[in-house]
Amino acid sequence: MNSKRLLKFVAFVACLILISFSAAGVRAQATASAATNQQDNASSEINLDTQMYLIVGTNQQVEDPRLPASLDSVIKQLRATLPFKNYRLAATLINRVQNESRFELSWIGGPLANSSPSMPATPSFSQFKVRNVKLTRNSEGQQIVQMNGFNFGARIPIQTGAAVASTSAAPVFNYENTGLATDISMREGEPVIVGTLNVGPSGDAIILVVSAKRTQR
Repeated sequence: MNSKRLLKFVAFVACLILISFSAAGVRAQATASAATNQQDNASSEINLDTQMYLIVGTNQQVEDPRLPASLDSVIKQLRATLPFKNYRLAATLINRVQNESRFELSWIGGPLANSSPSMPATPSFSQFKVRNVKLTRNSEGQQIVQMNGFNFGARIPIQTGAAVASTSAAPVFNYENTGLATDISMREGEPVIVGTLNVGPSGDAIILVVSAKRTQR
């Protein structure tokens, strides 16, 4: 074989090798892309059930001191760290949210702080929202739920003037804002204390407790 034919043969073999590597690279990219799409689809199909509990800590007597059994560990922690004599459940919020999405909830409820007999039915206005809820794993491989952009806010009635007994004048009160904003993470299905908010001159406090887990349906 002369040198010219040898050069042509070598060039031909080199072209075959380059084509083979290119095809392998394309197949690898296609496989990786398909795997990524499959993971994204699986992640988007996951739903999470979230629970938020509004617990009021107070030194006054409460009509119904019963709390859900799922909060036993939380109440034990509260009694060890906060000076309140009693705790009552002011609200329970249950929501379903798609993994890696957001949700927002606003509602009108009863007084979050213990009200006086002169204004027993004055409502409170509350809002709860999370920018992103994500199911992931921590550095130890444990399943956790991240809530980024967690935000709770409430407008609470505070009495600023007493009713006049000799007239039909109603008590005077103003709505004051209170709230909390943070990023949190928690073990799946395990309730955690997010924070406490002092409300009103009575010294009562709102305690925010949250948990989340994958839905089974």
